[in-house]
Parts: sequence; structure tokens; C-alpha cells
Amino acid sequence: MRPSLAYLAQGRLVLSENDAPPRTLESPFGRAVTERALEIDRRHAWKGQGRGANFMSRGLLWGGDSAPSAALVKLSSLSAGRASGELLYSLETAEICGVLCYSVASGLERRLFHSNERRLRQLAASPGQGRIACSLSHDSGSANIALMDQEASNLTEATEGDSVDQAPSWVPGHPDALVFQSAGIARDGSGRPVSLGPASVRRIDLDRGEITTLAEDPRQDCLAPKIDSQGNLLFIRRPYSRAGGGWIGSSLLDLLLLPVRLLRAVFLWLNFFSVRYSGKPLTTAGGPERQGADVKQMMVWGNLIDAERAARESRARGDDTADLVPSSWQLVRRAQDGGTTVLAKGVLAFDCDGDGGVVYSNGSAVYRLGSEGRRERLLLDTGIEQLVVLP
Repeated sequence: MRPSLAYLAQGRLVLSENDAPPRTLESPFGRAVTERALEIDRRHAWKGQGRGANFMSRGLLWGGDSAPSAALVKLSSLSAGRASGELLYSLETAEICGVLCYSVASGLERRLFHSNERRLRQLAASPGQGRIACSLSHDSGSANIALMDQEASNLTEATEGDSVDQAPSWVPGHPDALVFQSAGIARDGSGRPVSLGPASVRRIDLDRGEITTLAEDPRQDCLAPKIDSQGNLLFIRRPYSRAGGGWIGSSLLDLLLLPVRLLRAVFLWLNFFSVRYSGKPLTTAGGPERQGADVKQMMVWGNLIDAERAARESRARGDDTADLVPSSWQLVRRAQDGGTTVLAKGVLAFDCDGDGGVVYSNGSAVYRLGSEGRRERLLLDTGIEQLVVLP
């Protein structure tokens, strides 16, 4: 019997219970937010009517009508609940962020947190303890690990500093210990963030306030750490790529691209008037509009993943389960004696199953790797970003 798990794929929350077919869960809170946004859009639709309003409308300036804010509703993180049969997830729009608790048995959703000021992502519930850890984002570009109590109140920050702290995970058998990934922020002379340093794995003991580094490498990012039931450290290791680049290189590139950008701006301006007065764009090179879900790119751990190219390469190899990340994204296990083992390659997300095994995804399929090393494919889907094993 395969383990019960939940995952996020293309904005959908999917529940797979043992051998039952996967089913998509709909959030009543998310539906209410969507309906409210659509109602507001309908209420103000008169402002877009009439010839003058059509001329001033900015939608076709960029190639199409602007979508209502309802389209921005997004499930941003997922976690197993504090009790068996519970599922936690965060949902956000441009205006609000909410933390929801879903009961698998009853099918009922309960809202735990709702704010239009704070952004909580990457939830991690402490089994049997009631506390919830998360990553709290700040306007400065930094993010800290924060804690909430059982009712998602009394939000307090456990880490500080000019860094991006993400992906908290509780340490089994140590109710006051967490592991997380941390990357320092590089800023320019004006204080604006320009790059992130390589992500390292750290452990924090909440009762003593001590932080220790468990894994770091100036050439590698160490992401999404977890401690399994045997005390081994698991994380995704990928080559570090410095975003941003130097000031001189960026300035030279901007200078070289200036004529191209000016020509593009002029073309878009002329295209705007052509569409408004003739109903036809200046070019049809884009081809017919595609129908249905089309996952071309995904933002995962700060990297823009070209999912369409990965799918083409896999089909050329005769593989129906495309790795959406390169093979250099490796799931590694570091034993307590320091020995490191590569468990799988092309890994985008994973979780420990509690029986010494690991469940992981390459973005197109979910696999289970047993403690004896045997790999089993559990299911197929498209654009899997996060997954959790349900106890």
C-alpha cells in the first residue's frame, strides 16, 4: 500500500490517499476570495465601457485584457497537520495571506490566520505539539523563521539578520529544534538586494537560542533540509549560481540592449493603436492561443525552470516522466558520521515517509525510495512543486 500524500501542482492542491485515485481539493476560503474579486470586477465593469474608456484601457497595450485579481489567488505552501488526518496550507493574493487547516476525514476547512500585511510561506507543523513554523517575508527582501501557537496566533520570529531563511522542518524527537535553509543577502550601495549567497543548512535550538551550521558549500546550494527518523540529514543539493552579476557587466549589457529595447517600445506603441482602430495586431507570429493548462516555466527555490524544454528533452529520450530540473539537483543524505550518499537526481521536492524511506518528485512524477533502496513510482502529474507525506 502506497503512503498517503498531498502535493501542489499548477496551482492545484491534490490529495492522494493510499491506493485511492488522487483528487483535487478546493479551498472554500480561496473560492470566497475569488468570488469577491470577480464581484468587484463586475461592479466596476462600467468604467471599461464606451469608446473613450476603450481607448484609455491599458489591457491591449500589453497584448490582451488584464485579468481580474481573482486570477492571482495562489496556494503558496503545504504541510502535514499537527494531528493525524490534518493538512495545512497557505493561500495568498496580492492583498491578503491566509493559513488554512483541512480535515481529511470531514472535508472541512478552518481558517487559522488571515492578514493583509504579513506573508507566511513554507509552513511546518510540529506533530503533537501544536506549534507551526514558517518563513515570514519582509519588505526589505529578507525572510526569517517564525513560530505560531496552536491557533496560529502570537507570531514570533526565531531568527534574525539580513538573510533569507526558509524551509523550516522540525527535528524528530526534539520538540524545540528546527532545521532550515539560510542564504545571506548582498546589497548595493543604496541598500537594494542584488544577489543571494549560497544557501546553507542550519539548526536552531529554540529553548537555548543556539544556531549551528550542519551543511554548507560555497559552490553549492543546500535546500529544503529534513531530519529523518534515524537522525540523518536530507537535503537537495544544486550548483550555486550567483544572481544579479556585477555592476559593470550589467551596465554594459544595458547599454548594448538599449537600441533593441527602444525599438520594442516603439513597436508596442504602434501595435496598441493598430489593435484599437483596426482590431488587428501588427504581427501574428505568436500563433494561435493555446487552450488548457500549459506549464512552460516554474519558479522553484529562486530558479526559473524551463519545464517545456525539459519535457521535450525527455520525450526525445522516450521518457514520459520529464525531470523539470537538471540532474545536478540531487537529493543527498548525510549520516551522523558525516558520510554523504546521493539518493536521487533531478529532484524538485521530497519528504520523509517515517519508515526510513523517502518520497520525492522530479516535477512530473512522484516516487518512493524505500529504506532498502528500491524505487517505486507512485503517480504521474504535471508541474509538481511541493509534496508532503501524511502520517
